Amino acid sequence: MIIQGLAFYLFAFVAVAAGVMVISSRNPVHSVLFLILTFFNAAGLFVLMGAEFLAMILVIVYVGAVAVLFLFVVMMLDINFVELREGVLQYLPIGALVGIVLLAELAVVGGSWVVLPVSDAMSAAPIPPIDQVTNTNALGKLVYTHYIYLFQAAGLVLLVAMIGAIVLTLRDREGVRRQRISDQVTRKAEDSVEIVKVAPGSGI
Repeated sequence: MIIQGLAFYLFAFVAVAAGVMVISSRNPVHSVLFLILTFFNAAGLFVLMGAEFLAMILVIVYVGAVAVLFLFVVMMLDINFVELREGVLQYLPIGALVGIVLLAELAVVGGSWVVLPVSDAMSAAPIPPIDQVTNTNALGKLVYTHYIYLFQAAGLVLLVAMIGAIVLTLRDREGVRRQRISDQVTRKAEDSVEIVKVAPGSGI
């Protein structure tokens, strides 16, 4: 138990410190590397909780795909981060207000478990014996039964975020030719092909 406690505090401390460095690092490449470190430590916490499947998914999906994609995008984009940080102070009050609201919500949620300890037993799903169900099976039953509406809502949020990213990147610029499928479909042969009869000897 002592080794598990020390491992928990080690993983938690490194994860929190790396998370702070993600938002405070001046170099965006370093921020992505600290994000990868945060994911690894979060995976270690999942292993301590007995959720090996979540730890594996966190390492494979987030570290192996998402974070590496972030790293390539940051390294490929030519962004002047000095100009980007110039407007930070004017948005600081709004950001601080949002942070205070989120902190208050976390305090309310955390305080509810202390004030009403009965709510822990009311909200928790019955835990089957470990030798009768696997980690993946238990996770699937919880996600697709008790939390199916939240799971679908998360999918809708990701869909809206994807559509928003596409709308923000597809901007109309002058001099840039774009594909217009409707024009291609309605185009006639006589509008695109011109038959010219060349007399013998009058060619180039």
